[in-house]
Amino acid sequence: MKSRGRDRRFKFGQNWLQFVAHLDARQITEAKESLSRLLRRDELEGLSFLDIGCGSGLFSLAARKMGARVRSFDFDPDSVECTQALRDRYSPGDPHWLVECGSILDSAYAERLGQFDIVYSWGVLHHTGAMWTAVDRAADLVAPSGILAIALYRKTPLCWAWHIEKRAYVSVPPFAQSILRGAYKTAFFAGMAASGRNPFRYVRDYRSNRGMDWHHDVHDWLGGYPYESASAAAVKSHVTQLGFQVVRTFERAPGVGLFGTGCDEFVFQAERPALSSKQGAVALRDVGP
Repeated sequence: MKSRGRDRRFKFGQNWLQFVAHLDARQITEAKESLSRLLRRDELEGLSFLDIGCGSGLFSLAARKMGARVRSFDFDPDSVECTQALRDRYSPGDPHWLVECGSILDSAYAERLGQFDIVYSWGVLHHTGAMWTAVDRAADLVAPSGILAIALYRKTPLCWAWHIEKRAYVSVPPFAQSILRGAYKTAFFAGMAASGRNPFRYVRDYRSNRGMDWHHDVHDWLGGYPYESASAAAVKSHVTQLGFQVVRTFERAPGVGLFGTGCDEFVFQAERPALSSKQGAVALRDVGP
């Protein structure tokens, strides 16, 4: 299987291995709360959960702690290793959490997965090199009346420039990447200070944002290639044409993208009715606003 930019991919897994080495209980709690906010559920008992592009494995762990039967996969072997290590640390020998290497763009692999009550992919599909195809494949994996929860980079006027930056970043050696990260952080801090915000407080409180770490996210942002983005309207239009209805969205404020862009979050429900109550698909009344 070939995809655009495969010869120049950011090593997400290496970044995640460093991240989980310092993971603490508070970050896991924040991840669970983020997932609960997105799905509007405090527990996922009895539901199947597919984590596409599991990365660090943090949100697979959160879903498992909320009671879901979890299947996690990632294109990057280091990310798979990272998620397996997280599973073995917090849920050793768990028969209800499967972790494996795979690509959403591999049609044969995707067809073997079956369908799930909740298909989750946060900040991943825009890094495949074929974003809309990846969205289509993810949608195919949602069970009747099930949920598709995705987050994609919001399109800004400067996305073209960030595409160039990311392609360059993954092409230079680590010491050059370190210099670029330092320059970005300095400019970011100066911009925050100029607007009257405290950059040090921002970094200190960043873990409350889905349990993530700002320094690792900066590396992820600068190096995240392949890279695509989309307007919220385009995402909603595309997915509803696949037979889904919009349940809720969390959309970022419009901006020029001077320091990059963030993800809009979307929750869709498949309009295909469940064939029987035994399928356990998530009902809209359970996750609605």
